[in-house]
Amino acid sequence: MSPKQQRGAQTAERLLDAALQVYAESGEQGVTVSALTKASGVSLGSLYHHFGSVDGLMRALLLRWLGRLLGELAGGVERSRTAKGAVRTLVRAYLTFIQEHPDASRLLHSSYADRVGMAQAAQLRDAQEARLSPLTAWVRQHTESGEIAPLAAPMVEALVMGPIVATARRWLSGLDDADLDQAARVLPERIWRSISP
Repeated sequence: MSPKQQRGAQTAERLLDAALQVYAESGEQGVTVSALTKASGVSLGSLYHHFGSVDGLMRALLLRWLGRLLGELAGGVERSRTAKGAVRTLVRAYLTFIQEHPDASRLLHSSYADRVGMAQAAQLRDAQEARLSPLTAWVRQHTESGEIAPLAAPMVEALVMGPIVATARRWLSGLDDADLDQAARVLPERIWRSISP
């Protein structure tokens, strides 16, 4: 990478970091050009050069953190020897991720992320294909072996991820009744029962 490319990559990273900081401090409405350039120290022209718009920057930020979360989940699944063990790993990896990255997790579970996800589901899936492939392969492999009930992959995804995401949203919203330690103990067995043959 040339020095100019390195500077460009560093500028993009500063903008992404600043966008998360501004989002965490001020919410979606606070993510403005003025707030971003002030927090990052990057010029308005650089913001538009690298991301095209504030929305382009926020989509890139969303993809960055979605990729990191999916990478954690896929890595955990690939290291698991059994389908049941993989469910336990998925629950723990997801809940650990939100505890370690609460600001990014609030973005991933936000109404903004929901709107982008609904409007651009195919593009998001394509952009994350490399990280989704191990999860898809895991479902297929264990369904074919009979370890997972013969359900369509989207149904398995809903049964596995639904309870985890719901728990994460409760915890991220600050509700006192969201106990992640209890969830890590209880959810794996409950989820496993829903997908086992």
